[in-house]
Amino acid sequence: MNASEKAQGVEVATKIAVIVHLFKSHFPDAKADLKPWRNDPDTLELVDPHSIDIGFHLPGWSPRFQSRSMLVQIRFHQDPLDQSQRFIGVEATGFNYQGQAWRLSTVENWQLEGNYQPAADVGEKLKSFCRQVFEVFKSQTNNQFSA
Repeated sequence: MNASEKAQGVEVATKIAVIVHLFKSHFPDAKADLKPWRNDPDTLELVDPHSIDIGFHLPGWSPRFQSRSMLVQIRFHQDPLDQSQRFIGVEATGFNYQGQAWRLSTVENWQLEGNYQPAADVGEKLKSFCRQVFEVFKSQTNNQFSA
């Protein structure tokens, strides 16, 4: 779900701001987009209501990133009993003019996958960013989050 729609309280808004700051500390040229998803029925059908989604756009296509835009999705698991959400990981996806170029998931194996891999240093910075996001949510009691 768009980060702009998830920023309903001070706690969530602050965490979103920290995540944007962390990403930009690794990739200063990236411009944050707190509303990467369109508000139409076809798009909304694909959106995970239990994630916080932030887009990042570079000034142009980057050979080091093998992309122009990236989508960062902060993933949560919804507990059906008490309706709380538990942080489970980060998924980052790079997009070029052909669509998805690469993907990094901490929910799976922390490996970059895709036909167009970013430079090794970019991959390491992405993993460092993901580790920092874990630290942001680590401070929660039992990783519970009300988004």
